[in-house]
Amino acid sequence: LGAKPAFPVQLSLNHIAAHFCPDEDDKTVFSEQLINLDVGVHVDGYIGDNAVTVDLSGKNEALVKASREALEEALKVIKIGTTLGEIGRTIQEIISEYGFSPVRNLSGHGLGHFKQHEKPSIPNFDTGDKTKIEKGMVFAVEPFASTGSGIVQDSGEAAVFMLLNKKPVRSQITREVLKFIEGYEGLPFCRRWLTKKFGAKANFALREMLQTGIIKAYPPLADSNKGLVSQAEHSVLVDNGGEVIVLTEL
Repeated sequence: LGAKPAFPVQLSLNHIAAHFCPDEDDKTVFSEQLINLDVGVHVDGYIGDNAVTVDLSGKNEALVKASREALEEALKVIKIGTTLGEIGRTIQEIISEYGFSPVRNLSGHGLGHFKQHEKPSIPNFDTGDKTKIEKGMVFAVEPFASTGSGIVQDSGEAAVFMLLNKKPVRSQITREVLKFIEGYEGLPFCRRWLTKKFGAKANFALREMLQTGIIKAYPPLADSNKGLVSQAEHSVLVDNGGEVIVLTEL
């Protein structure tokens, strides 16, 4: 099908909910971590976004089930006319029944052509949003369940970036890197992809592009109380006949 990454594969461990992407020299060895694996692909710019949590310790089965079951139940209520608030309420109720907190400042999102995030925003709690699901919508539903605060914040150095706009740059290496990342058509990319091609010089280019506002950095997001976080995600299409199709389900 000619599929390509829609964003870098993210491996977020334990209290990290999202946006952790290992660098090329990362020597982390898995032991008993809770691992959120978030993968996206696109075919000609049409995106599928999917995530699953794996518990290597065997101690967090309920937390993994909470986000997975919340996703399953949310998918059941989605139809033309369902409100975003109703989806959020379903997710919140399931996660709360397990004794955990939904992550309130992360949400599902619309999927556009070469756009990983766009409207609508699919909440993980009951926001009361009366916006209704309509035919033709494509979006990702992604419940996050936390043993902590249910609020995430920036944590650590970013390795995921996105091109915002083109501007003139001074150095040759930055011009080369900028031309390279234009090939991602505005989709996110990671430091590892650049250092693999350009070596350590890519870090200089990243700094220059950040300073000039050419790119935006997306640091890892962690639970503010360092609670463990699980995630589950599928992408959905509501076709013109009203059928709800889960695009990322095998």
